[in-house]
Amino acid sequence: MKKFVFIAVSVCIAAFFIGCTQPKEKGPITLNYWTHEDPARTELETKLIAEFEKENPNIKVVRTTQGAAKLIELVQTAFAANQGPDIFNLSIEDEYSYIANGRVAPVNAKAAGYKDEQSIYNSYLPEILNAVTKDGKVYGLPLEITNWCIYINKKIFRSAGLDPEKDYPKTWEDMVRVSEKLVIREGDILVRRGFDFRYPYYLVAFVPMVEQLGGKLISDDGKTAIIGDEAWIQFLTFMQQWGPAGKNLGSPTYKNARNLFNKDNNDVAMATTGLYQQGRIRKDNPEFFESNEWMVVPFPKFEAAVKDVAACYYGHFLMVNNDISKEKQEAAWKLIGFLLKHGEDYLREGGNIIQPTKALLESKTLKDMPYSDVFINDMNKAHMVYYGANSAELQTAIRSAVESVMLSGVSPEKALATLKTTAQEILDEENN
Repeated sequence: MKKFVFIAVSVCIAAFFIGCTQPKEKGPITLNYWTHEDPARTELETKLIAEFEKENPNIKVVRTTQGAAKLIELVQTAFAANQGPDIFNLSIEDEYSYIANGRVAPVNAKAAGYKDEQSIYNSYLPEILNAVTKDGKVYGLPLEITNWCIYINKKIFRSAGLDPEKDYPKTWEDMVRVSEKLVIREGDILVRRGFDFRYPYYLVAFVPMVEQLGGKLISDDGKTAIIGDEAWIQFLTFMQQWGPAGKNLGSPTYKNARNLFNKDNNDVAMATTGLYQQGRIRKDNPEFFESNEWMVVPFPKFEAAVKDVAACYYGHFLMVNNDISKEKQEAAWKLIGFLLKHGEDYLREGGNIIQPTKALLESKTLKDMPYSDVFINDMNKAHMVYYGANSAELQTAIRSAVESVMLSGVSPEKALATLKTTAQEILDEENN
């Protein structure tokens, strides 16, 4: 049975990753670039890659996209089979392990268009490159930095007798009260949600809720996981009450609210997402985008919050496979440097993507973008998402805890006990 599974997986890998086996570098170089789906960015990068290939006729770029969650699995599977892409990008919490395990190459500063490594640091906001720096070397360059706020459909608010400008939720308790007025059910089925969380992304948007209450994911010395039992129990109790067995306002079993928001189909009033969502609304539903019937407000906090923390920001970093030839690595960093020199194009045309360069964050282009001030103000109250060699496993542990109280009737106290044990084991493995 194990042999059959191994063969089946090998066949799947070969089918999807065809072209990733590295040829001898005797002629033109082909770069395989894997990235997450984004129609606006695809349109821009297709154009930019064509320009790059024209300037560099010896380099051919094959750009492949997948949904964000699927891409995480495919990159992991490909590297496990030593058939990883030449260039890829993931969110840092899913990507850091490739640095920790030596699977990606350090940045070739000159190939990427910089005088030296210090010039790279000088171009970006302080702290941004810390996430991809190990032993004094930089292992990735940021395609985008992202934080999340709350998008609101004004029409749905008004249909429930609410004034979106005055009644939008400032606290998580407000979010419950407002959602109870917005929700529409058929029996126990939610046909319209007021709001729902982005459940796969527990490190980005759920850990800050715990931090608001005084808890932490990891102790300051990095040795202990899940700090502040009371804060974690308050958070898990809130999620239990949010779910089907409580007030029945949302659930991980429903389609992601962010994916529904653009359609304006009266099925979700609020969603957590980033500035990039504006480009997707414009692409998916131009009429809704131009209607002035949507707005963006800050990430809420609990009424009893002891810390004013917004959703974490996170980076998608472009990285290069360490197993490919030096010639390919140089070509890959050359492509990455070319793409990242078009920061304002990514912001205007590429789905409102923010590249965290000092120049872009001071640009009129960003400041003139709708609600950019909301995102920037929240980012100033946030911190980088937790990343580490086992950050993906920690995220899975939190997911299990949340889903157990929401869907399986587990008490917050029992869920916390399990989470503490599991998370500590993960952290101990990372530290040893």
